[in-house]
Amino acid sequence: MSETLHVVCPHCDTTNRVARDRLGDGATCGRCKRPLLEGHPVALTKRTFDRQVGATELPLVVDFWAPWCGPCRAMAPAFEQAAARLAPRVRLAKVDTEAEPDIAGRYGIRSIPTLIAFRNGREVGRTSGALGLPQLMQWIDAHVA
Repeated sequence: MSETLHVVCPHCDTTNRVARDRLGDGATCGRCKRPLLEGHPVALTKRTFDRQVGATELPLVVDFWAPWCGPCRAMAPAFEQAAARLAPRVRLAKVDTEAEPDIAGRYGIRSIPTLIAFRNGREVGRTSGALGLPQLMQWIDAHVA
């Protein structure tokens, strides 16, 4: 019997059980029927952040960014590519620090972009500054893979 993981739907926030060996088979949410792992970063808000961090058993890497931040915008394409390459074994997400200052404050975000890696609801790594795709992939692999 295959090990199952809890994966929170990025669309309706329902927690789903998915067999680990079937993660890459186009798993869909049991409630809303939309894909659970689309290979794109998930936008997190105050309403969705704690659930995604705490209930999803996949490793999660969150990019704390802002729309006015040049380095954040420069890193965005690499973050998007990393999400596609790492799905379904790692979920990537983004928090707009301008729209969600409470989350940024709770995690002591002082500069952006800042990446925080989570595993089983706990912070396991953090780095600040824009990274290119090779450095981003290396950092993620070192902290959550």
